[in-house]
Amino acid sequence: MKELKLILTVLLLLSVTTIADDYVRPQPRKTLHLPWHSKSSSYPQQVHISFAGDKHMRVTWITDDTSAPSVVEYGTLPGKYGSVAEGETTSYSYLFYSSGKIHHTVIGPLEPNSVYFYRCGGEGPEFELKTPPSQFPITFAVAGDLGQTGWTKSTLDHIDRCKYDVNLIPGDLSYADYIQHRWDSFGRLVQPLASARPWMVTQGNHEVEHIPLIKDGFISYNSRWKMPFEESGSSSNLYYSFEVAGAHIIMLGSYADYDEYSEQYTWLKTDLSKVDRKRTPWLLVLFHVPWYNSNTAHQGEGGDMMQTMEPLLYAANVDLVFAGHVHAYERSKRVYNGRLDPCGAVHITIGDGGNKEGLAHKYITPQPKWSDFREASFGHGELKIVNSTHAFWSWHRNDDDEPVKSDDIWINSLVSSGCVDQKRTEIP
Repeated sequence: MKELKLILTVLLLLSVTTIADDYVRPQPRKTLHLPWHSKSSSYPQQVHISFAGDKHMRVTWITDDTSAPSVVEYGTLPGKYGSVAEGETTSYSYLFYSSGKIHHTVIGPLEPNSVYFYRCGGEGPEFELKTPPSQFPITFAVAGDLGQTGWTKSTLDHIDRCKYDVNLIPGDLSYADYIQHRWDSFGRLVQPLASARPWMVTQGNHEVEHIPLIKDGFISYNSRWKMPFEESGSSSNLYYSFEVAGAHIIMLGSYADYDEYSEQYTWLKTDLSKVDRKRTPWLLVLFHVPWYNSNTAHQGEGGDMMQTMEPLLYAANVDLVFAGHVHAYERSKRVYNGRLDPCGAVHITIGDGGNKEGLAHKYITPQPKWSDFREASFGHGELKIVNSTHAFWSWHRNDDDEPVKSDDIWINSLVSSGCVDQKRTEIP
């Protein structure tokens, strides 16, 4: 009799699960192993671009030849380069590994919404980039915790189809995890996309790579992925801001000091005080560890940073906050201090780009009131800011290598909702 009851209970649970969710979540895919093609030592590798202040782009690439020039030739016609810029170089060693020569060259001024052709170091292939528009509409791709697996490749293929203007990554890029040649393979993996559109990143826990008494943290990340921190008045590559079209975007460091006496906290207050919502009506923030998370994975890890910095973001009327770290997708309603608030930010966790560790399947039940949609699947997001008042967010699940739109919502800016007038405009 007990065995019969057990069987009936199992069948009932299976039927309920099937009715509630008939989607079979995918398993992790193996790490990619990219073939290495022999090139000359001065051949540019791992090319990617990022913003470097108003109307300028930073072109980054690596060569094995330490004497290769750090020059970028560029122009608006294929094979015809009317401009040339020279940049800086760096390199680093990590235990038994020595990096190639890492080149960072800023080009510009560039016209908005325009195609440029460029060549790095005077040889190698010609690359093509498109600058983002200077006004709405503008589309952002968003994907965290990328890694280098088969699911990563699928996510990158899907992002490539969405005709985005800028890619935003809230941490955990290569999953090199101290094995430095994995930074090189990641650079080769993302080059087709990252050389064509600006990739703006912040650090995650897999970028730390700190060895006590031997190596400081973030050496690989800071050397390879230089962001416009100096251009935005920051003293650290781990946090910075930039503006594009009508959006002011702040990239914070979950693994940099963030208490009220820290340099990051002071910089954030200063940066927020300079935001002009008439010029940039949309205000976005990215960091790695989510503040609002109903997954059992990494539960509560963002609490200290949230307690310190959420009042600043709330007072500044931040519209959207993106985070990674949790290997699943979740979108909140507008929330502040743990409660629904029409003038709070929408928080989106999107740490499901394709990492090697797999998905975080377990969620807390019952679902919190602030949580609007959640699913443990690989995928990416797209944010199209249509105008100063409306943006369309969609999340695209990886399903048998085809992007399936599983969540979408229209979002009104806080400027248009009257929240800016209701709250104190002075940052506390």
